[in-house]
Amino acid sequence: MTPETNLPRPSLPAEPGSPEEATEESFAPQSLTDHLRDLRSCLLTSSIAVFVGFALCYGWVEEIGRWLFQPLTNVLPPGSTLIFTSYQEGFFFI
Repeated sequence: MTPETNLPRPSLPAEPGSPEEATEESFAPQSLTDHLRDLRSCLLTSSIAVFVGFALCYGWVEEIGRWLFQPLTNVLPPGSTLIFTSYQEGFFFI
């Protein structure tokens, strides 16, 4: 076996209309408005996904809160509870 046979073979460009061409992504130049249109659709999709996720989680907010605070409530003395004097303190526990 000669060292030349171990070298990788260069890949040739796919023939037009071949299955190999369909698997490769082609990046055509786009204008600024096309890029902005793509950005708008991505932002809209993302914001809809965040809203749907929030709406689904809102129904189980107490269970999620119990699950998040469980490590802290496990180390509290028996009969004691968590007390927060302002709204944001519940998010800054360590």
